[in-house]
Amino acid sequence: MSGNRRLFWSIVEKIETLIDSGMYSPGSRLPPERELAETFNVSRPTVREAIIALEVREKIEVKTGSGVYVLKPVNQLGSQKKINAFEVTQARALIEGEVAAIAATTITEDELARLHQTLVDMENSHFIAAADKEFHQIIANATRNSAMALSAENLWKLRSSTPEIIRDYDSVCSKDISMTLAEHKAIYVALKSGDATQARNAMHNHFNRLINALFDAIESRSLEEIRRKNNEKRGLYSIPHSVEN
Repeated sequence: MSGNRRLFWSIVEKIETLIDSGMYSPGSRLPPERELAETFNVSRPTVREAIIALEVREKIEVKTGSGVYVLKPVNQLGSQKKINAFEVTQARALIEGEVAAIAATTITEDELARLHQTLVDMENSHFIAAADKEFHQIIANATRNSAMALSAENLWKLRSSTPEIIRDYDSVCSKDISMTLAEHKAIYVALKSGDATQARNAMHNHFNRLINALFDAIESRSLEEIRRKNNEKRGLYSIPHSVEN
């Protein structure tokens, strides 16, 4: 997890602790973004990311033009089910596959031009994460279906909803940029040609590769943990160690 990610997540935990302690009671309004930034000695964008994560975790509600309000705790059994990176990616594949299929018939020349610019930015290694996010947002908005656009946006927010998902995505998204770019180009070509089936398949291929990359990363991390534990035991049970003790 990058330093910025760790920083914003620490703000999430601090605000949650204040909410749970009763400092910010249900129904009360959180201090303004500027004040929170000063309180925790972080930037306003960091506070903004923390607010998004808290909203996804159903701790607060953002009311446009009014402020950020603390929600009542949800007590129903199973309400805090953990979501993992695989579930998020599968859901994105299914929803964004259909989003791409619809967008193939509705996307405008202006949106295609903006989509192409995200490819140029990624190819030149300019704001890769931002270009990736904008690429998917443009396609979702191109459907002219607000519900589908909101679904895609909420699934994107889930990428930052838990430390585990952040860690898993960070382990793969910073790698294989060339593969991501190639997949984005394939989606762009399908959208430009107006081929709904090709657009859906290209989007599915993009997420299928991501799912496999997640499996590889988690498997590699598990093997590393096994090696670490075995090395600890090897040192503990070695003959020289046993004789010395």
